[in-house]
Amino acid sequence: MILDDFGILCLEQQQRLDLMEIFEDRHGRKASIIANQLSVASWYDIIGEDTVADAVLDRIVHVKSHRIELKR
Repeated sequence: MILDDFGILCLEQQQRLDLMEIFEDRHGRKASIIANQLSVASWYDIIGEDTVADAVLDRIVHVKSHRIELKR
């Protein structure tokens, strides 16, 4: 799965739950690529609910992940 330009708009409640369910289903089984121009710390604002953001980030950042951060 490729998620491009993640974070352009803040998520609404149902979108948060859908995102968490998608990454829960893929966790440890399938690859995901997420591209955006935001720091991971700002994802909390985009996702909009700290508990859900923690769950999503646990599944995509705090596992075997490769992050490429470009410097401006």
